[in-house]
Amino acid sequence: MIRFQKRKTEVYAKSQHKHICMSTHKAQRVIDQIRGRSYEETLRILELMPFEICFPIFKLVYSAAANASRNINSNKLNLVIITAEVNEGKTVKKLKPRARGRSYPIKRRTCHITIVLKDTSLYEYED
Repeated sequence: MIRFQKRKTEVYAKSQHKHICMSTHKAQRVIDQIRGRSYEETLRILELMPFEICFPIFKLVYSAAANASRNINSNKLNLVIITAEVNEGKTVKKLKPRARGRSYPIKRRTCHITIVLKDTSLYEYED
């Protein structure tokens, strides 16, 4: 009887600062474009998109691929993004001075981003 050793095929990366200064809705429109795509195709898409949030997402995808090549010895050509999430973070509240001694509230939204990559060349076998 042949027994296969279970291998981990998924690896993830979370945003390092956890509080990326961008609203969830702005990050979501970029995340929707890259979900389900290969690693190389994702990098090309993120380089060409004109949004400010693309650079932090680019760094996260690159970090997740580095984790995959180091932890599970996978080739970057075989990686596919299976899960990409954007969650709301804390809202930073500030006051801006206005005319006649009044103040105007400003809400700076933040978000958390999580990206999970899967190696398509590795298969999971059960005993």
